[in-house]
Amino acid sequence: MRATLLFLHLAGVIVWVGGMFFAHFCLRPVAAEQLPLPQRLPLLAGVLGRFFKVVAVAIALILLSGIARLLNVGFAAAPLSWHLMLSSGLVMTAIFAIISLRDYPRLRAGVAAQDWPAAGAAMNAIRQRVAINLALGVATVAIACFGLGF
Repeated sequence: MRATLLFLHLAGVIVWVGGMFFAHFCLRPVAAEQLPLPQRLPLLAGVLGRFFKVVAVAIALILLSGIARLLNVGFAAAPLSWHLMLSSGLVMTAIFAIISLRDYPRLRAGVAAQDWPAAGAAMNAIRQRVAINLALGVATVAIACFGLGF
């Protein structure tokens, strides 16, 4: 069971953090270079819509498997790094909730209305929050790998 929980946990992290890296550093810059706003923003809205559904599942896997491991060991006996990972994961989840429940609907509404300034502002907010979550995700992975010794 321990190996299964760890696998589910890592699979969720790979999907979420890896997906943010891909979207932020690979997809968005190329789309910005090659496509005008009326083509770029619908593309990004479509890609993000699919990605956010997958991320919601990944978050559930991460939280459920992480909490199950914590409960198995006991909160008091768990290493400090586990508590830090949980805290970071909850902050990242809150940021994702803001993106998916506030910013993404604004992006979709702007795209549907062909209001490119509004859609662009929503996309910029998403980009900024994804950058924060990506940094938190990388820091969380570092905590997982190195504990507190780094």
